[in-house]
Amino acid sequence: MQSSLPLILDRADRLPLHLQLAEQLRAAIRDGRLAAGHRLPSTRDLAKDLSVSRSVAQAAYDQLHAEGWIEGRTGAGTFVTDVAPLQPAVRRRAAARPDPAEPLLTLRPGIPYIGPTPDPGWRRAWREVSTQSPPPGYDDAAGQPALREALAEHVRRVRGIACGPENLLITNGTVHGLRLLLTVTRQPGDRIAIEDPGYLNAVIAARDHRLEVVDVPVDEDGLQVSALTDDVPAAYVTPSHQYPLGGRLPVARRNELIRWARRTGAMLIEDDYDSEFRYDVAPLPALAQLDLDRVVHLGTLSKTLSPSLRLGWLVASDTMVDRLATFRAESGDWPGWPMQAALLTMLRDGYLDQAVRRSRRLYSDRRTHTCTVLAPYGQVIGQDAGLHITLLLPEHVDDREVAIAAREAGVVIAPLSEYRRTTPGPPGLVIGYATPTTENLHKALDILTGVLSRR
Repeated sequence: MQSSLPLILDRADRLPLHLQLAEQLRAAIRDGRLAAGHRLPSTRDLAKDLSVSRSVAQAAYDQLHAEGWIEGRTGAGTFVTDVAPLQPAVRRRAAARPDPAEPLLTLRPGIPYIGPTPDPGWRRAWREVSTQSPPPGYDDAAGQPALREALAEHVRRVRGIACGPENLLITNGTVHGLRLLLTVTRQPGDRIAIEDPGYLNAVIAARDHRLEVVDVPVDEDGLQVSALTDDVPAAYVTPSHQYPLGGRLPVARRNELIRWARRTGAMLIEDDYDSEFRYDVAPLPALAQLDLDRVVHLGTLSKTLSPSLRLGWLVASDTMVDRLATFRAESGDWPGWPMQAALLTMLRDGYLDQAVRRSRRLYSDRRTHTCTVLAPYGQVIGQDAGLHITLLLPEHVDDREVAIAAREAGVVIAPLSEYRRTTPGPPGLVIGYATPTTENLHKALDILTGVLSRR
């Protein structure tokens, strides 16, 4: 043992001798120097070799035995157990980061502008939270009752959905609400219709739940309802502002979609991700307004305040909300009290409405500038709402190559092809104008038009 495996104990080390010995033996077994079945010396012999008391050797063996590294065999001695050596982890180099002096500008869609300093309404909400004590025990799994009451009023007023607090469930955002819904209502192998092109995270969520995704084409008005088949028990849609092409589902097609859901018994999942921002007319009424028994409505603060808040809501029938809350009471997965309390204050003092009005004015100006700059390079669509537009490019242009060239020039942008799955269509770019400062937006568009002019 001594010749093949030197063991050195340091009496000046703060770690006790028996733990030093245990760690050295453990390391030898872990890296394969002591193979499975190797017979270890007796505690008496080991203590003599190391010039320590037998109790030190015995304590080390006791520790390793408790962890499963060694085993004692009556009348035979102590042996290394059959523990496969663990190969050293491969250290991977981190991806190269851009020079901090020249950060990438982003035109990725779906991210709002966040100013450098918090405004008074934001500070006021958090000051009020700081004066409150948290509720005793665990929160209500559906969300704080007062917040659900306030949100029900907000949804009735802003989205036209006739609902009460019993129809509201607080979530960590749209994707969280979608995943919760799929967990409770769907089984592996179920089919779900999703717009194509469409929201990638919805597709990922469906596939994570082992659902079969049925690609449904969209046109300038949104989802082509006529393409839905009667054997699909659920459909995910973005009717107020189709993502990413920007169409809005007209009333006749909405009625057709509701009739299809009623006839087939299907559940409609309405992602209402940026309906607050319309620049031509008032926000369109939500699909859930037509039938709350067939439609589950997902709302979020990620576009109005910040995606980092991880806060949203789900509106559904009281039966559905009860099912979801019962599941969450067991899983413990719901937003924390402080953020819920802050949102309640923002709703009560009108801060959320103020933030939307202020942002709408800012984004309207940026949208106009973006459309004007990009119009010579393709067809601009989806400009009537939201935080992005889509630029359809000539057929000979590879939108992924454009995105790569733009990134090399310092601008991050999303090619339309990354949102497509099986439905063919022209190349394009999905361009978000909300995130950067106005100055950086102008810089990014100058760089992008330079790239496009060379195609």
